Amino acid sequence: MPVTRTLDDLKASLSPSDRMPLVFLGHGSPMNAIENTRYGRAWSDLGRSLPKPRAILVVSAHWMTRGTTLVDVSEMPRTIHDFYGFPEALFAQTYEAHGAPELAREVTTLLASHHAEEDDTWGLDHGAWSVLKFLYPDANVPVFQVSIDMGRDLDHQLDIGRTLSALRDKGVLILGSGNVVHNLRAMRWGKDVAPQDFALEFDRLFADRLEDRDFDGLADRKALGSLLTMAHPSLDHYMPALTVAGASDARDQLTFMTDDIDLGSVSMRSFVFHA
Repeated sequence: MPVTRTLDDLKASLSPSDRMPLVFLGHGSPMNAIENTRYGRAWSDLGRSLPKPRAILVVSAHWMTRGTTLVDVSEMPRTIHDFYGFPEALFAQTYEAHGAPELAREVTTLLASHHAEEDDTWGLDHGAWSVLKFLYPDANVPVFQVSIDMGRDLDHQLDIGRTLSALRDKGVLILGSGNVVHNLRAMRWGKDVAPQDFALEFDRLFADRLEDRDFDGLADRKALGSLLTMAHPSLDHYMPALTVAGASDARDQLTFMTDDIDLGSVSMRSFVFHA
């Protein structure tokens, strides 16, 4: 599979197509939504390069369910401020995009074998709106979220992605938002904090297996062992990356971006699968 490495390469290769790309963004701290960071600048640059989709389906680390996969069918998804201890300016942020109720109900049917159900109470959590505001700042594309069933193992999320992949040919952009490494207990505060060894090791392992299309290896909890546990004390931020991987196929090229480790133990690696 051809692999490109830079955002400039991606921009040069993206062209109008009936088949939408797949995007995974390492969203990191909520403060990235309001600060002038290299991550936000890269997301904005990416957004200017992406085609305008019919709708955006978001799988965010911050909507977790158990025993079911919920699909947001609301007309106007509310902006959820699912954090605390941050500046008031962050709580003032809104993302006023329309939902996609009809399409969301179709997705509920598509995911019927995954115990999908409709939901009209969720909206857009910060895993969604904090990156969407950079990709599509005018909020002019309908958007809805699909939850992560934390009662199922990693291969289930790959399968969710495979099932959703048909939407790419219907103008739907599938966006995963989480982090390839996310260990808040191991974070080290300060400027230019050195990456911890386990974070570098897992981030590199993930990138290598993604390039090799060894998705089963990325979902093999036993084989990943203690390194996975160090990288993800909870697996919520890992699951959206698997969804995006599962929705890709052999026709896709892969581009990595923002592949550094923030605060010692949070990978900001983002990637795009595209034709």
